[in-house]
Amino acid sequence: MKNIIIIISSFLLLVIAFLAFYAHWNAASPTKTCASCHEISHSVDLWAGSTHRNIACKECHGTALSEGIHSLKEKGGMLFHHSKKIKPEDVRISEYQRLNVMERCRSCHQTEYAKWNSGGHAMNYSEVFLNPVHNKTETIYDDCLRCHGMFYDAGTVKDIVEPLDAAGPWKLKDVRLSDRPAIPCFACHQVHQAGNPGKRQNLETPASIHYSRIEETLTSFYYRRDNMYFPVLLLISPKVNYQSVSVKISQDPDQSLCLQCHSPNAFNMSGTDDDRTPRGVHEGISCLACHDSHSNSTLASCKNCHPAISNCKLDVEKMNTTYKDQTSKNNIHFVACIDCHSKGRPTKHTNP
Repeated sequence: MKNIIIIISSFLLLVIAFLAFYAHWNAASPTKTCASCHEISHSVDLWAGSTHRNIACKECHGTALSEGIHSLKEKGGMLFHHSKKIKPEDVRISEYQRLNVMERCRSCHQTEYAKWNSGGHAMNYSEVFLNPVHNKTETIYDDCLRCHGMFYDAGTVKDIVEPLDAAGPWKLKDVRLSDRPAIPCFACHQVHQAGNPGKRQNLETPASIHYSRIEETLTSFYYRRDNMYFPVLLLISPKVNYQSVSVKISQDPDQSLCLQCHSPNAFNMSGTDDDRTPRGVHEGISCLACHDSHSNSTLASCKNCHPAISNCKLDVEKMNTTYKDQTSKNNIHFVACIDCHSKGRPTKHTNP
């Protein structure tokens, strides 16, 4: 009986010691915990200079036990590599872990998440890879993962959907992928990107409020083939042309991010493939001048630039364009004056 009590007491002491150490580890500064593992010191350095520098790693990534078997396997692998002095592979979070982090993004970015969830970028794997209209137009191939499912880490596109042809019918090889987001937050946002935390404006000098709101863009493009992010300021927009004439492209840095996926064909011809680069009356304006960055909504965007009544004495939102009617022959992205005024500029109307 005495031996049993000693064994139980020893076990309880070990459990208490483990829980105490675990609690201390999670409460300690990441510079004293995560940074002590040199494999991820680079990520810690990026975090220290990011807008999330005052948020503990566990708030986004969870703890060593919160991710279940995957975390235990990963941590066990690190210990094995250290003990055997084996150079470990780059430590990268899996697609599954990214989606868990994205769910935690909701706690702080509720509005942005809600908008994303209501927009076109919230499409899942089924909606992308089982779309019969698109699949019959363009055969599924590996570069689809450049924009859809860019974090898929279990193989290539042939491991996601079959058959890879334009005939179909198509099906997912793993039904568990069905509802998985194909364009998560991390497609455009690098969480550890350098930036400044938000701060209250100085109301003692109202004239400076406008300038304090001018911030560098915090979006990036994730390039799957190199497993790395490129800040939008480093991206180069393609030279888009229409009828052998160059189309003026907005200098908005985020425009170059849109063009990475909404891009023209190999000849950079405007309006081909997924290109939506504005031309005609909207040439040169940014996508984000009309589209909300997270929901993609364009509701009431016309009113941002146009008066209620145009020079033609018509409400621009009621004109025959795809803004009003999806079946209109006048695509809002490419509509030009001549599309409606085939006889030239009309005589200016004057009030009597």
